[in-house]
Parts: sequence; structure tokens; C-alpha cells
Amino acid sequence: MRVAIVADVHGNRHAFEAVLDAVEASGAEELWCLGDLVGYGADPDACVELARRHAAICLAGNHDLAVSGELAPEQFSPGAAMSLRWTREVIDSASVAYLAGLEPLRLDEPVGLYHASPRDPVWEYVLSPLQAELCLDYASHRVACIGHSHVALSFHRREGESATGETRADREELDLADGEWLLNPGSVGQPRDGDPRAAWLLLDTRAWTASYRRTDYDAAGAAGAIRAARLPDSLAERLLHGQ
Repeated sequence: MRVAIVADVHGNRHAFEAVLDAVEASGAEELWCLGDLVGYGADPDACVELARRHAAICLAGNHDLAVSGELAPEQFSPGAAMSLRWTREVIDSASVAYLAGLEPLRLDEPVGLYHASPRDPVWEYVLSPLQAELCLDYASHRVACIGHSHVALSFHRREGESATGETRADREELDLADGEWLLNPGSVGQPRDGDPRAAWLLLDTRAWTASYRRTDYDAAGAAGAIRAARLPDSLAERLLHGQ
């Protein structure tokens, strides 16, 4: 199956709509979302509705869990906490109900799906080969997809060797047939790898290949919506720089 994997939408309707158009053009059969539909961005209801309409699978991210009441905003950084409190005030009750029905992992597909990591599906940022090594020891699938870090990257471990990893750029292709893998598609709504374009991944579970993708979108419009909502200006400015 050809599946589009997305993560970390974070209330950025402009980016999510652009990625959905690119996914449709790619020939992907399904869309799977690794969570964090809300938080930081100014359009939480629109992003929840887009996921509800288009995602065959959607996980709960830590920001989703905070908006649905499972986590406290005080567990987040000051800017994130402010955006979460604002989101709680403006979001529709139907959107909250949708978020409350999501889980941070799913293990009944050909690949493991986690918002953050196999060891800690809610909070762990997997950014080093050592962390990847520990997560691969814990994972129940040979290939797993993770989000949360907002960085497009992959980790690979061949039998008898230690895990290695690297960030991934637009149109990089991976052959997943050998060894164990952790794949992070990067962030749709708030990339933090220096490339402001929305990030996603095209995964083929029959051929065992993966293709990293970036999609242009109206980042200035998304930043303007954040400023109009009177959220911290830093949340708007970082969209323009991929940070």
C-alpha cells in the first residue's frame, strides 16, 4: 500500500491543505497522521476537520492530549502553553471529542505508528542514534514511523551493527527492505530543520520504499493568522525560517 505519512500539523491550515493536495497528486491510497493536529497555529478546528475527512488513521499527539484535557498546559514550554490555553478557549466541542478519541500509538498496521517514539509514544524526542538504538530494541515492528521532533530524518540498524541516522531532504528515496528503521516525516505545520516547506513522507509497504517530500505553502498567511489571534509572535516568525 502507498501511504502518505504526516505529523505535527499544529493548527496550520494553510500547510495542511497544501500537503493534502500534494498527497492526492502522489497517488497515495491512504493518509496516516502521527498526531498534533492542534497547538501553535491559529486554525485548530479546520485542521481537525481536514484530518477527520482525509486521514484513515490519526494518532493523538501531546498537544492534542493537552487540548482534550489529558495533559496540563503547565507541562509545556511557555509559548506552547499559551497557544494551548488559547486553543482550549476557541476550539469547537466536536473537535475536542474527536481528539479525545485518539491514541498516541497504533500497532496493527504493517509498520508501527507512534506520535513520539516506541519507548514513550507521547513525549520522547528521537534525535540521536543512541535514542534510536534504544527505541528499535523496544519496537514491535521492523519499520516504525514517529513524529514529534519536527525534523525529517531516518534511523537505520542493520543486523549486528549499531543504529545510524541522518536528516532527509526533499525527494530523498530510501530502500527499507534491509534492517530496522525509524522514519520521521518531519512536520507539516511547523518544520524545525531549516526548511520552511511543509514536510511529509510517501511510504510503500509493498515495495518497502520511502520518499521524503516537501511542499510549498502560504507560510505568510499562516503567520498572519497566528498574529491575528494574538498568539506569541515567535510562533509566527519561526514558520518563515523553518525553525
